[in-house]
Amino acid sequence: MRRFACLFTALIACGASAQQNAAPVSPVSVNPTPGTVVAPPTVPPVLSVYVGGLRDGAIPPKLVYCQADASSHTKDGGNRSPDIRWTKGPAGTKSYAIIAVDPDVPTVFTDANQAGRTIPAALPRQSFYHWVLLDIPSNITSLPEGVDSSGVSKQGKPVGSFAYGVRGVNDYGKFHINGDTHGGYDGPCPPWNDEIVHHYHFKVFALDVPALHLEAPDGPTAIAAMAGHVLAEGEAVGTYTQNLQLPKPPLPVPTGGEVTSPDKGPSIPVAAPAATSPLPAAPMAGPLPVTPTLPDPANLKE
Repeated sequence: MRRFACLFTALIACGASAQQNAAPVSPVSVNPTPGTVVAPPTVPPVLSVYVGGLRDGAIPPKLVYCQADASSHTKDGGNRSPDIRWTKGPAGTKSYAIIAVDPDVPTVFTDANQAGRTIPAALPRQSFYHWVLLDIPSNITSLPEGVDSSGVSKQGKPVGSFAYGVRGVNDYGKFHINGDTHGGYDGPCPPWNDEIVHHYHFKVFALDVPALHLEAPDGPTAIAAMAGHVLAEGEAVGTYTQNLQLPKPPLPVPTGGEVTSPDKGPSIPVAAPAATSPLPAAPMAGPLPVTPTLPDPANLKE
């Protein structure tokens, strides 16, 4: 019995000695390389964007290219560019860009605006660009209603440089057989027999360059050129339909509204912010600041 007790004591002592002599086990490191710190993912600042006449609701007739009509299905709308305002971009902002896009446009137009037919909701959709405005000076954070379009122009509007930025090409030229250039803003005109309500994304981008140096760019070209230069972005979303058989979208709010919502358009890589970049701006409770008065639209070339 005494021999067994001695053997048991020896085993315990041996095990304890082995445990003391074993190499220490390092805790699992949360860093890929010892001594380094993994930074959290970069979240770009968000611009608060305001479009007059809507609060995530219906776009008013004064801003549309085509207006629903009970007797003739459609007629010309006001086609005025909207009152649009946004919060100031972060440190390093040198210009702004505006892109307005409808991602709900049919990919097939065979049945568009045809009596007795409808465009089914299940039909695949594509993006249609209504407004491309680049190189907006960094001291401008608002554009008044009508500055970039004051009515329907079947012959289109010129592209080029203006006091408030550089007009690109919208997609209306693709549907006009005369081949005229349609620059600047042209509002909504969805088919009057479409089974879905269309959504219009008014996007504003703060860029780290004063100019993109593009001539007559369309939407995809402008978006590609902005890649890597976006410091912050935001959008307001409005809805519109000419189909009188659909439930009416929410009525527009006369004083306008402010909406920021997830991006449903093409994704643009975000530039790395400077070390002094501020935190994302909180939504503003009151009207956004108004920047210097721009020329009367009536005096601008169309």
